[in-house]
Amino acid sequence: MNCALKWMPLVALAALATAGCAREGFYDDRNIDYVEAERSAPLVLPEGRNTQRYRDIMPVPEAQGTLRSGSERFRAPSPTRMAAGGAAERDFVERREIGSERWLVVAADPGMVWPQLQDFARARGLQVQASDDARGVLETAQGRLSVRQGLRAGDSEVRCEQHGSAVVACLDALEQHFSARTATASAASLAGQQLATEDRLSFDQLASGEWVVRIPLDIDRVWAELSHQLEADFAVEGRRELLEQNPQQHDFLVNYMTLSERGRGFLQIALSPDVRQMPQAVRLVLESEGAERTTLRAVNESERSFENEDARELLERVAGLLR
Repeated sequence: MNCALKWMPLVALAALATAGCAREGFYDDRNIDYVEAERSAPLVLPEGRNTQRYRDIMPVPEAQGTLRSGSERFRAPSPTRMAAGGAAERDFVERREIGSERWLVVAADPGMVWPQLQDFARARGLQVQASDDARGVLETAQGRLSVRQGLRAGDSEVRCEQHGSAVVACLDALEQHFSARTATASAASLAGQQLATEDRLSFDQLASGEWVVRIPLDIDRVWAELSHQLEADFAVEGRRELLEQNPQQHDFLVNYMTLSERGRGFLQIALSPDVRQMPQAVRLVLESEGAERTTLRAVNESERSFENEDARELLERVAGLLR
């Protein structure tokens, strides 16, 4: 008899024994561990404590506005834009500027950035004269430090100003301070700062059929952010390229392979004067509609056709850079 076969009865017996133990409750069932658990009394801190040293770990901000009605459609937030290699195309702290204005963009919500800004003021020995948690403003003898919701979801804008002008040395120090921290810092509430994703950007089709993007922020902030994002994303030769940008006119000239051009089949290409797919020049124009309202349009700068759906597809891509 094969020696290996001699062990088969023993193996089968062991398997049956193990199965029997499992049926008899040999393995620990933890489903009832907390059935009889009782709630303990809440922690009470001494009356004479220093209240400045304590805050809620995860505070719940006051609700803004009213509850949604059942007829309103919920829109899930857009996923974070990823680079071709799978990693996020950004640093934790980045610079922005337009004209004489300069500020930092930190890849964290204002509620997470605010306590770090307070830590910066304490570490530098700044003389804090007033602190507004709701608005995210620290008034010091040396200048004003502030944090507010950034244009993109999950971003914050941090400024350091004196008499209304940016203090470059202060921004340099802030950049070093935030770069040494991580996005997992303790959170604090900044009520009303967080813009809902669906309120941040919206698409409208005008009576003429033209598509536009409405952005509820001032034009300079939108231009500075869009400039940074286009420089990073519109850098693919023959597909999408940033050709020029004009901060005074608040517009950008791009070369873009449109939806219509990408959809041309072999027969269409063979029967047309253009024997290969070609990008075309399009100007992205920002227009101010008020203090906190900007409109983004796509204007054809070439002699080739530019359909409304081409404009919509391009605007959707550009809007995605701002989410």
